[in-house]
Amino acid sequence: MSLSGCSFLEAGLSAKVFGVVQGVFFRSGTVAEARRLGLKGWVANAEDGTVELEAEGGREALDELLAWLHSGPPSARVERVEFEWRAKSGRYPDFRAVKGPWRRTSPP
Repeated sequence: MSLSGCSFLEAGLSAKVFGVVQGVFFRSGTVAEARRLGLKGWVANAEDGTVELEAEGGREALDELLAWLHSGPPSARVERVEFEWRAKSGRYPDFRAVKGPWRRTSPP
């Protein structure tokens, strides 16, 4: 969880959410929450049953999204969230759900 290379104002967040997180509107809830917070990036179901995402924007907004990921929508059962901070890349035009699995090296 290093902040090296990250501004305290703008940053990037890569996360993987474990638990009952597919088939419970987790992706659509994440999109709604990220857009409400003004973030850009993507969220996708992964082959291993997790949900992966990358988000960029204001650090406070990313902190709020990270807090939301720990509970998700009412029908989700989140076991844990693995995440890392990174520098903002600026490559995402908006926040969207994508057909996965996306690899972290491949933008949508």
